[in-house]
Amino acid sequence: MNPLLADLHEKARAVLDPVHYDFFAGGVGDEVVLAENEAAFRRLALLPRVLRGDVRDFGFPVLISPTAFHRLAHPEGEIATARALNGTVLVSSMASTVPIADVVAAATGPVWFQLYVQPDAEVTEALVRRAEQAGCAALVITVDSPVFGRHRRDIAHGFHDLPSGLAAENMRDLGTPGLRKIEMAAFSWDDVERICSLTSLPLWLKGVLHPSDARLAAERGLGIFVSNHGGRQLDLVPAALDALPAVVEAVAGRIPVVLDGGVRSGGDVALALALGASAVGIGRPVLWGLAADGSAGVRTVLDVLRDEFEHVLAMCGGDLTRDMVVVRC
Repeated sequence: MNPLLADLHEKARAVLDPVHYDFFAGGVGDEVVLAENEAAFRRLALLPRVLRGDVRDFGFPVLISPTAFHRLAHPEGEIATARALNGTVLVSSMASTVPIADVVAAATGPVWFQLYVQPDAEVTEALVRRAEQAGCAALVITVDSPVFGRHRRDIAHGFHDLPSGLAAENMRDLGTPGLRKIEMAAFSWDDVERICSLTSLPLWLKGVLHPSDARLAAERGLGIFVSNHGGRQLDLVPAALDALPAVVEAVAGRIPVVLDGGVRSGGDVALALALGASAVGIGRPVLWGLAADGSAGVRTVLDVLRDEFEHVLAMCGGDLTRDMVVVRC
């Protein structure tokens, strides 16, 4: 790991309440897939091309994935994260500790809204309207959470709710006064299509791993995040990177595909793009930057990844294609 990012992680660990550090860092079950998300990148290498001339312009194909409760990491919470964007997309969690309108107002880049479909359809619609009115540029529906994941670290700590004074602010005053709890529930393609009918915002599905589900999303023109929820939902699933090639093949370029899970360097970004991702999402590195140094820490994370990615791209001949990816012996 880049020394700057490693230093931010260690500073974050030092300043965070250990219970809150474990909430951010931990995963489901034995945390097998949590480790595999990162290890999958280490199993691959890139065969550079040479004498290729100009470097292809990929821009900065990184966005900030939704993570909950930023005020556990920093007093300004999601406001501090939003100020650091400098053009990068922030997918703001439905479980934000700052209302989405305030996140958008502070943002220096586009903000998308992450949505858990709620059992009460009126509550879901109210959340969609709230995101629209705030000025969000897209909706990201998380689809891999019919129930809450079982996090042994949180169970051991007895951490089941936010400290006094903090709340999931987007769940306040949804049709009726007061604060609602976020509920997980099983839902279907009919629910997704109903949400499509409610809004003109672009829709993405986050948590797709099976190629058949990816095809169904492509048939509906929905972007997808290949993601296992950062190893926080089911410990039996593959690493997100390992699931990516089959999903990319299934959608055959019809929709954009974001890879989310285990990205820790600009080299990881390059590997994901070579395997067919349109972009990658990062989660925990942003939280470590936020806890360590607020907006400046988040900006450092983004700057490091940008610099590393551009360097790798130049060293690989300016392009990233599937035939350049090989397995390390």
